[in-house]
Amino acid sequence: MRDRIIAIIGTGLIGQSWAIAFARAGCTVRLFDHLPQAAARGREDIARTLRDPVAANLSPGVDAATVIGRIHCAQSLAEAVEGAIHVQENTPEHLDVKQRVFAELDAIADPATVLASSSSALLPSRFAAGLAGSARCLVAHPLNPPHLIPAVELVPSPETSADTMARTRALLGDIGQKPVVLNHEIEGFLMNRLQGALLDEAFTLVARGVVSVEDVDTAMSAGLGRRWSFMGPFETIDLNAPGGVKGFIERYGPAYAAIGRERPQRAEWSGDLADTVIAARRRLLPESELAARAAWRDARLAALAGALNDKET
Repeated sequence: MRDRIIAIIGTGLIGQSWAIAFARAGCTVRLFDHLPQAAARGREDIARTLRDPVAANLSPGVDAATVIGRIHCAQSLAEAVEGAIHVQENTPEHLDVKQRVFAELDAIADPATVLASSSSALLPSRFAAGLAGSARCLVAHPLNPPHLIPAVELVPSPETSADTMARTRALLGDIGQKPVVLNHEIEGFLMNRLQGALLDEAFTLVARGVVSVEDVDTAMSAGLGRRWSFMGPFETIDLNAPGGVKGFIERYGPAYAAIGRERPQRAEWSGDLADTVIAARRRLLPESELAARAAWRDARLAALAGALNDKET
């Protein structure tokens, strides 16, 4: 990792968090911000975060002084990207800003350098269209803050090359992130669409007087969120019925169809879609291992309950 140079463009909270994630993994990080002194202030904020190894999510044996020593301020965009294998852009969520910054990056960065945006809403085709290097541009959208939440969704434009996606996935995996790859761009990407669906239902239930705002939050934090903190929805249902996800669909599919009949464009849990999900889960976990995995789930839930109770007392 020591020979990997990463450029962080935009040094607000997301940029600072990305800098920690890359630097603690051994990368050399260069910070640049078009606002005077912003990069220097960002580095100072990073240094304060690194004083608490828990807050910085540092591994045992990783020295905070060494990590901050890998983070440097660049005086220009050209200096920031010189020799960089990856650029992580974190400028404001305005299309004209992204278009201008990516045009500048594409003009000065080495042709082999990946140009990634932390954008949470703008499709990569909107800010990379027409660039000579559009094939090396993509969205690498984290949840905030990425040095504490490992998932990051990689979103290609129609012009993004397979090599760009593979290299970005490998790099982010190497530094300890958990890349999630979308096959093509879509409004909201993946995580915001999942979150949006849940939020829409939460708002709807409150609007209908079914439940209070507080109880919606409790249902998530003390209920669904407990499992979802270490398992996704497909693995959750795979462990919740005899025969795995196939058994879950057979037992509960009609009930969920009734629950979801008001949702536009809801996909039916049947046919090719059901076969795809079932096959994917069985590749990941043979049916013979379901019981052992359920025991693992219960052990994780017990450990999580103990940790949360310790924090509450």
